[in-house]
Amino acid sequence: MSGSAVIGLGNPLMGDDGFGLVALARLRDEWTLEGVELADGGTWGMSLLPLIEDAERLVLLDAIAAGATPGEVVVLERDRLPIYLTRKLSPHQVDLRDVLAVAEWRGKLPLETVAIGVQPQSVQMGLELSPAVDRAVEAAVGVVIERLLQWGHRCEPREPAASCMR
Repeated sequence: MSGSAVIGLGNPLMGDDGFGLVALARLRDEWTLEGVELADGGTWGMSLLPLIEDAERLVLLDAIAAGATPGEVVVLERDRLPIYLTRKLSPHQVDLRDVLAVAEWRGKLPLETVAIGVQPQSVQMGLELSPAVDRAVEAAVGVVIERLLQWGHRCEPREPAASCMR
């Protein structure tokens, strides 16, 4: 792949942890992005490795517990990302830190990698984002668009669908 990848992460069944997938859907539905691959990373684990290693630039969309105010947009540049192998009880317990660590170890983690997300308020069973995180989706998507524009991508808002008028 040539270009950038934006990967939405999280579990949509765990409240604010689904932020990355909601933001990804907003990008997919409301923007035309040239040279950008959008991917639903959900809880894919190590199967994300080829996508990450093939990208020239990488944006990770996720709920980020940074000790900020709930709903605050958080940006972590590559040098602040948690890139290390974790201790597991089972080989099935792979998280993003492990994937990033393997890509780094193989020398294939894009130099331009950033995590953009929001501070979650509630990560409990539920299908809805908390009001604070829901209000922050648009701002976080704006930060993603700004980064993609800096990287030279053409990003254009799509026209809203016309409503049916009788």
